[in-house]
Amino acid sequence: MSGELQPEGIRTAWNTHRRIPAKEAQRFSPERARAALAFHRTLPGYAPTRMVQLSALADALGLGAVYVKDESARFGLNAFKGLGGSYAIGRILSGRLGQKDACLSYPQLKAALDGGGQRLTFVTATDGNHGRGMAWAARQFGQEAVVYLPHGSTAERVENIRKLGARALVTDMGYDDTVRFARRQAEENGWILVQDTAFAGYEEVPLWIMEGYTTLALEALEQLGKPPTHLILQAGVGSMAGAVAGFFAAACGEACPRIIVVEPNGADCFYRTAAADDGKLHAAKEPLQSIMAGLCCGEVCPPAWAVLSETAEAFFAVPDFVAAQGMRVLAAPLPGDPPVISGESGAVGLGLVTEMMRREDLRELRVRLGLDGSARVLCISTEGATDGENYRRIVWDGAYGREQAADG
Repeated sequence: MSGELQPEGIRTAWNTHRRIPAKEAQRFSPERARAALAFHRTLPGYAPTRMVQLSALADALGLGAVYVKDESARFGLNAFKGLGGSYAIGRILSGRLGQKDACLSYPQLKAALDGGGQRLTFVTATDGNHGRGMAWAARQFGQEAVVYLPHGSTAERVENIRKLGARALVTDMGYDDTVRFARRQAEENGWILVQDTAFAGYEEVPLWIMEGYTTLALEALEQLGKPPTHLILQAGVGSMAGAVAGFFAAACGEACPRIIVVEPNGADCFYRTAAADDGKLHAAKEPLQSIMAGLCCGEVCPPAWAVLSETAEAFFAVPDFVAAQGMRVLAAPLPGDPPVISGESGAVGLGLVTEMMRREDLRELRVRLGLDGSARVLCISTEGATDGENYRRIVWDGAYGREQAADG
């Protein structure tokens, strides 16, 4: 792999080791995805999230098609994360009921749990969306949840978690130290850690979380009817990106889309790992800083890297204005296209695509990636306006514009 600096702080690391299909992707096979989807279909409020086609935008950018999978309506949580938390908790509870190799349905689990027994406490660390999803899932099953958030988390994100009945506490630490703190609390209190990143001795639950995310990937492939040619995936710890990439690699084989991973410049662990290309995982430098709160994670999830190092073609680290631009493009679409309310972490993929297609100084990037009139591009809008005040500052007031970034 190699790292390159593009204009205005867009950095790219190219993957020269890519091969399709990847053996690591089989954990996220269509069979496993169908099992996750079958479980999710039994949950209260399940419905496939919409697939939005932006035909006018595709024409304006010179692309064959642009699609956005809009996760803002997932389980009423304004983000996709409930998929992973619910499936992991479902697997944990199923195991305690004697079902080690599969997930019982929600009605089966509820019937067993309503019969009595000790209430369990699930604990996690989060930048916001994962904790909200886990709090919701724990409540569905009548269990307790404790959620820790890093220093600087907004009051709105904390309150959204508390509204779901969880105990939510903001630490004085960054994200990765908060993860370690949650782990210690689980060990000291006998709680069950449900964390979306893995470490030595803790791999199964993160993999169940990742398997839960394949529901959105399976929905997307069924909605499109055939694979896109390009798949843009944002990465924090990389669980969603790894799961969706793994699913498409396993499901599509040689027809797998060209996969592009994007993350903030201020939390660029995947870019650093890809650029170093030395067989080691590289953390982002502290302090982690980005408006993309859901992607502000400093350490790579090893199972996610195992998949993405085999399947992704390029790893991008981008300035905040790229995400802000994606939010504005989605909120104020061209005539004929529907609007999409997408938060900072949700819109960065579409923001990167529009930057590459509109700017002459990025022409070499789009040529190398084959982004042309034959390209059918899929982006995942992983969240809606999860921080309403900041959303309005960006979309209404123009915060984090390109000119502001250049002045800074």
